[in-house]
Amino acid sequence: MSDVMTPIPFGNLMNWVLEEKKSGKVFGISRAFKADKAKYYEIFGRKLETPIGPAAGPHTQLAQNIIAAYYTGSRFFELKTVQKMDGEELSKCVAKPCITANDECYNCEWSTELYVPQAFDEYVKAWVALKVIAKEWDLGEMDGFQFNMSVGYDYEGIKTEKIDTFIEGMKNASNTPIFKECKEWLTNNISRFKNFKKEDIDKINADICNSVTLSTLHGCPPTEIEKIASYLITEKN
Repeated sequence: MSDVMTPIPFGNLMNWVLEEKKSGKVFGISRAFKADKAKYYEIFGRKLETPIGPAAGPHTQLAQNIIAAYYTGSRFFELKTVQKMDGEELSKCVAKPCITANDECYNCEWSTELYVPQAFDEYVKAWVALKVIAKEWDLGEMDGFQFNMSVGYDYEGIKTEKIDTFIEGMKNASNTPIFKECKEWLTNNISRFKNFKKEDIDKINADICNSVTLSTLHGCPPTEIEKIASYLITEKN
């Protein structure tokens, strides 16, 4: 099996989910968690149906992993960290598997193994997909979950055009090709849904993240952390 991750187009992803659901499963999971709509938390000014979810890791790199996590009850997703080094360059530096857990667990992973633009697309696809399945299968409210972006690892890296484009896109994805592609697919396939209606497409908000986690390497000076935090708060809002 290849150790290179290959993203699945949004249409193929939704076809997979819709077809497998006919047999009562989603990515092999047979029991879905259904949130109590009368009970929810609030954090960062947004609703949150459960206070649990996956931390940044291999399991939050691809859209299908995020969908599976939502299906089993996760509602807060710390997305896999992005940094200036990505794709093939990063893969050459990271041993595979990056996590092995037989008796003891060794974690030598870094940031996303995808190229940053690919990672962005995965997060947008997952965001849109969760909005749809929340409504279609009545698993919760369309606004009952949150995405939290994770960026690293140093000030200069975070300020690069690559990472800045990622951050701005996560703040507002409305004009990005992938967000438009997802909404176009939904429009063209709306007849395949029972509870998710055409008017719900317009309810899918493009401000995917309004919070961020800063990831730094061991030994990062406190002054560097303060500098990055100040930049994210004052300049990136």
